[in-house]
Amino acid sequence: MRNDSLTDLCFQKTDEELVVLALENQDCFLYIVERYEKKLLSYILRISGFSKEDAEDVLQEVFVKIYINLNSFDDNLKFSSWVYRITHNEVINNYRKKKARPQSAMNLDDEFLNNLASDMRTDGHIDAHYIRENVEKVMEKMEPKYREVLVLRFWEDKDYSEISDILKKPMGTVATLISRAKKNFQQEFEKQDINL
Repeated sequence: MRNDSLTDLCFQKTDEELVVLALENQDCFLYIVERYEKKLLSYILRISGFSKEDAEDVLQEVFVKIYINLNSFDDNLKFSSWVYRITHNEVINNYRKKKARPQSAMNLDDEFLNNLASDMRTDGHIDAHYIRENVEKVMEKMEPKYREVLVLRFWEDKDYSEISDILKKPMGTVATLISRAKKNFQQEFEKQDINL
C-alpha cells in the first residue's frame, strides 16, 4: 500500500520533477510507470504489430531501461520525448531479435482518423466510414519509418521537435519524413477501391 502523502506529492509533479523525486525515492518511479504505461503500450502496438503479450514484454524492458538510465536523463529534453526514444529503440531491438519485418496491428481510434484524414484529404468527398475501413490496410503496407512518423505525429500528437528528439533526427529530416509519409499514404490510399 502506498503512502497517501507520497501519492499526493507525486501526482502533482511534472514529469521532470517526478524524475528528481524518483532518483531520491524509488517508490516515486511507480508513478512514472503509471503515467506512461498505457501511452507507451499503445505506441508499441501501433508501430510494431507485435502481439499484446510481446508488446507488454517490450514495455517491461522499456521501463527497466528508463529506471536504469534515469540518472542520465538530459533535462534539456522533454521527459516524454526521452521516454518515447527509449521505447522506439527497444522496438527496433526487438525487431532485430525476431529478424522479421513488422506487421502492423493498428488500433484505430477516431482522433487519429480525424487528424490524419483532415490532413490528407484533398478532395473533401471521402467519408469517415471509407477512411476507417482503409487506413489500417494502408498503414500496414507502409515502410516502418513512414508508419512511425505518422503514428507519432497524428496518433501521439507529437510536434516536430519532439519527433526529432525521439528519432534522433534533425527537424528538417523529420519534416521530410512526414511529408514523404503523407505522400506515400495518399498514394496507397488512392490505390484502394473507391466506391463512393
